[in-house]
Amino acid sequence: MSDFGFPILFALGLWWFSTGVVLYVDNLPGRTFRWTMLGGVAVLAIAIFGFVVSSASMTVAMNYIAFTCGIIVWGVLEMSYFTGYAIGPRKTACPKNCSQWQRFRLAIMTSLYHELAIMITGLLLVAISWDEPNQVGAWTFMVLWLMRWSAKLNLFFGVPNLNEDWLPEHLRYLKSYMANRSMNLLFPISITTATIVVVLIVLKATGVNEAEAVGLALVATLLALAILEHWFLVLPIPDEALWRWALPNK
Repeated sequence: MSDFGFPILFALGLWWFSTGVVLYVDNLPGRTFRWTMLGGVAVLAIAIFGFVVSSASMTVAMNYIAFTCGIIVWGVLEMSYFTGYAIGPRKTACPKNCSQWQRFRLAIMTSLYHELAIMITGLLLVAISWDEPNQVGAWTFMVLWLMRWSAKLNLFFGVPNLNEDWLPEHLRYLKSYMANRSMNLLFPISITTATIVVVLIVLKATGVNEAEAVGLALVATLLALAILEHWFLVLPIPDEALWRWALPNK
């Protein structure tokens, strides 16, 4: 297990830094968003190229490249959402006295274009890596995608920590689609399912060669961090302290 130390630290550092970068650029003045997305598109092209190259080879180095490219692709998509370039047709707060189903339907419309962009990108990455020896990049993207869905659903059904201060000013209306509750029934299901998957990945990583073990360790660490982010939604932990350097002073 000591061989997993560097992959764990690498995944932890990349998760922390990439999250901070997204938070920082998305809270800059709106006039900077055009340049942010121009830079993001250039980085996205490089990341997809790296994804193509790394998927063709199962080596330790290529696993790190595939994992990094998966994180970068996801980060650019998140920037497109929080800068307002890829959100949805609805850009206003949820009307009062909506039923839960109406609120759910309207919530989908606030991020419809972004969800479609993620779906198309995910299918593209799966197609690129299909039948290729290295699937780490695709697994990385899928973990982020599925756990993001889980987090959004938990915010919809209700958690105590909504982290609305993290939202840029032009997206503050999204808070009206969230519910502030002590707990919801989906949360324990999300945590339990994801934890079981982490355990299964770790068990598999102990019985494969070095390159495969590194790839599995990277993905397992990312999933464990996503579980931690879920716990941040319900526990009284000041998680904003982790990215204080990236958040604006309020």
